[in-house]
Amino acid sequence: MSQEYREEPLAYGDYHGRSSPNNDQIDYQDGQYDGEGGERGLIGDTYRKFRRKYSGQVSGLFNTLHGAVHGLGSELQQRVSGRASTSSHAHSGTQCDNSMHNPSQNRYGSFGAQRNNNDIKWYVDGCGYMWAVSRALEQARESIWIMDWWLSPELYLRRPPAKNEQYRIDRMLQAAAQRGVRVNIIVYKEVTQALTLCSSHTKHALEKLHPNIAVFRHPDHLPDAQTLQSSFLSSLQNLSLSAKTAASLPLDALQAVYGMNDDVILYWAHHEKLCVVDGRTAFMGGLDLCYGRWDLNQHPIADCHPSNLDNTVFPGQEYNNARVLDFQDVPHWQNNKLDRTTNSRMGWSDISVSLRGPVVEDLRAHFVERWNFIYNEKYNVRKDVRYSRLTFNENEAGTHQQRPSAASTRSYSPLPQSYQPEASPQLRTSQPYQQYQPPASPYRQNDQGSGDYFAPPPQSSRGVDFDDDESSSRGFGSIDQDGRHHHHHHVEQGIDQMTEAIRGRFSDGVQRMEDNYEHHGRLHGGFQDAGISCQIVRSCSKWSHGVAVEHSIQNAYIDVIQRSQHFVYIENQFFITATGDSQKPVRNKIGAALVDRILRAARNGEKYKVIVIIPAVPGFAGDLKDDASLGTRAIMEFQYNSINRGGHSIMEMIAIEGFDPTQYIQFYNLRNYDRINCSASMRDAEKSSGVAFEAAQQQYNDAVELPADYPSRGDDGQNRGFTMDRQGYEQYQRGTQGTKERQGLGTGRWDSVSECYMLGGVDIRSVPWENGNVSEMDAFVSEELYVHSKVLIADDRVVICGSANLNDRSQNGHHDSEIAIIVEDPTPIDSYMNGRPWRATRFAATLRRQLFRKHLGLLRAQDMQRPDANFEPIGVPNMYDFGSSEDRLVVDPLSDSFINLWNSRAHQNTVAFGRAFHPVPHDDVRTWKDYDNFYESFFKKSEKGADGKEVRKVPARYEWGHVVAENFSPGQPGIGELKELLSTIKGTVVEMPLLFLIKEDIAKEGVSLNAFTEEVYT
Repeated sequence: MSQEYREEPLAYGDYHGRSSPNNDQIDYQDGQYDGEGGERGLIGDTYRKFRRKYSGQVSGLFNTLHGAVHGLGSELQQRVSGRASTSSHAHSGTQCDNSMHNPSQNRYGSFGAQRNNNDIKWYVDGCGYMWAVSRALEQARESIWIMDWWLSPELYLRRPPAKNEQYRIDRMLQAAAQRGVRVNIIVYKEVTQALTLCSSHTKHALEKLHPNIAVFRHPDHLPDAQTLQSSFLSSLQNLSLSAKTAASLPLDALQAVYGMNDDVILYWAHHEKLCVVDGRTAFMGGLDLCYGRWDLNQHPIADCHPSNLDNTVFPGQEYNNARVLDFQDVPHWQNNKLDRTTNSRMGWSDISVSLRGPVVEDLRAHFVERWNFIYNEKYNVRKDVRYSRLTFNENEAGTHQQRPSAASTRSYSPLPQSYQPEASPQLRTSQPYQQYQPPASPYRQNDQGSGDYFAPPPQSSRGVDFDDDESSSRGFGSIDQDGRHHHHHHVEQGIDQMTEAIRGRFSDGVQRMEDNYEHHGRLHGGFQDAGISCQIVRSCSKWSHGVAVEHSIQNAYIDVIQRSQHFVYIENQFFITATGDSQKPVRNKIGAALVDRILRAARNGEKYKVIVIIPAVPGFAGDLKDDASLGTRAIMEFQYNSINRGGHSIMEMIAIEGFDPTQYIQFYNLRNYDRINCSASMRDAEKSSGVAFEAAQQQYNDAVELPADYPSRGDDGQNRGFTMDRQGYEQYQRGTQGTKERQGLGTGRWDSVSECYMLGGVDIRSVPWENGNVSEMDAFVSEELYVHSKVLIADDRVVICGSANLNDRSQNGHHDSEIAIIVEDPTPIDSYMNGRPWRATRFAATLRRQLFRKHLGLLRAQDMQRPDANFEPIGVPNMYDFGSSEDRLVVDPLSDSFINLWNSRAHQNTVAFGRAFHPVPHDDVRTWKDYDNFYESFFKKSEKGADGKEVRKVPARYEWGHVVAENFSPGQPGIGELKELLSTIKGTVVEMPLLFLIKEDIAKEGVSLNAFTEEVYT
């Protein structure tokens, strides 16, 4: 049923209540209005502090330098970026006309053309994705190329680790190298003062395993700290902002800073996530192969297994909650400081894809360009035979083949001249796990000697019959010397034949689909008539790739939004964008495209929706009020100014035209809960074994995270590796054998209760408990579910998925380097849009429905040990249960029934989490005083002391993320009340608190905010 939301009379800046030609469409009364489908009457912001705050000012940091750089804000900003305003423009079309930018004539100004005859599948969350990567690595015969922001050698691609020791990524790469596979890896070289990625550990831990493994780190950054500090003032006075000056900024500023000024690399990051195996199978998206990314779709945040430590899913540093304690001392896995008996981990929601076909050639080209750029810059002078240039040649399909230089120690086998699809199973529908038959051994080879590959379905399964002319079936014609395509005339003739076939077979709705996709389906004037259309787009520039600025990802976002007919879904880690030129320093115009498209729909009386999901807290901060969290607060302020505050936000720009923005665009977060099994079963095991659980857990962690080359022995046979004490672990494990089952608490059945808010999960009110080390009330924990996805889905037809966040750093090209893919699957499926029949496409529709069902709790909890088709690499189609009762609930994203379901669940979940756990941000917290009363009074450790006396630390009333017990009755009745409340939580979607600190200046003026840092936070 729909919900009503009543807020105080604040609305979209000064525009609330103004008369307009359309004000009869909005029922305003005391600042409230009734929205369709129970949508919130969301409140804007009357404060324009953001613009006032930065106008003509510099921060306290620069003031302390005796006025040496007073008034240099805008010039400093330009010098940091190495340009004046090269990305201040946005493209309403598909080409960039800025002479400083990539001059490519491909759609969106991309280096890569649209490619057809591809196969692609999606992965929602890390469990299935990393399983698929592990299968591909097993099958590798020639090459493995990996490009990551962070890569953790000790990462287990399959879980639990105790049963999958061979599937740790360093061991898999070592095994591949021993088979003769060449492994090339590029990782971002972090700013060590700001980040704890330790790319040095990645490089040295992997390269020492085998000479076939080569790891590049880039970019280089900083001299030593003493040099940095001594040269800081002089470099500012000389108006040359270098790495030295930036390194002297406060630590919190560094956590968001990366960049380039001419030839001086500062702090911008390589952010792509890419893996290409044998030049044929590719993986890309939002998931790095690193700590903290592996997760299940139910996102368990408790991982105590008192009955069997071998059931641990997140060992050592993998058990992480960056809002409590970020990754520390990564090379020393044994030094994890997060106590899993009192702290939850943070769940990780993410999306990636695997693909095969001609478009993979563009990913290979991107990797080769980056590899050679870095090689020329820093590795060509090193006398290591593992380092050499890569080369590639265009094949007959107009794409590329890579070959190593003569200096390479091993030759690559070239790819076939053209990609030839084979037969494969049809699109699968959901089946029970036990009926799924995984592919045969990855080491079995076919007649050609390559690993098994499950090709895309035959063309007839795609719903449209095309001419089978062999010379045109792959859509490629002759090639000019520059690699561009010229299509044969029969491809043009095929357009009319295809059009008539579609018109004859389908209704007028299909004709609209064809018209809408005519622009997207053309490549240099010729329509491609086979396979899935994909195009690679990217963000890169001189510092990151040695090329002119390319921001084809932003161009694609803008164009797809503008051309969308009914619906856009955005799931992203950030949301910082501009609606025009009045929101400096933000430059990307994705927000302007959203406003333009929404106003067009509003003026035409069309039903049009945008749903956006982002994290509740975009950075990893603890107490938002602490000075150390200034960077996170700055990002939050930029996001709120993009959404509903500051005078030029998306919602305000819609409201000024007299329309209710919440009828068209709404924002949401994700959150979940769990229960840590510190019950009587843990007490029994500790008593029986004489070993504390955490001590035994630490020894388990030490064992599963040993280096891949352990034990290493010298020529004399003496152990040169690590010594490891397993006595406590083994003693604890023996002690668990005599413990009681205790209703499943002693068997591992209830080590997590995350299934309870998913489809088919046991009602939390029925889950047993026996008090042990803590009471049940104290065992429940909650945390934000961190959204790391980078995806846009339009009309259930077009998907943009990759590594790019929705902010300037990812979108503008000259900051972070990024890669993404545009997917336009021609396979039609029957669907609905606003209650009317609609021809969606398979890839986009199934991905969007899978995501919505997960967020609403309409998927069953994943079993990591029972893989299904969605765990396999490309070639095994995605499994999806079309027509199920849960599918029907999400099939139409514009229907009143879906909108009511979505909003009512988000609202109910928000209410339940707010009462039980007091999370922030929260809509009841509009001032810092509210923050103290709602949050800090319960969770902040206080300090007492006066008159010079020693300060005494006073423990917080409750541990971070735990239940505020005083909101419930004492004893067992309170437990019943809590479980009754938690039983109302379904899925993980919650409302985004758009009123949070709306009466405050969130990012208070401080030492870190100036013309330089305000750009790096965006």
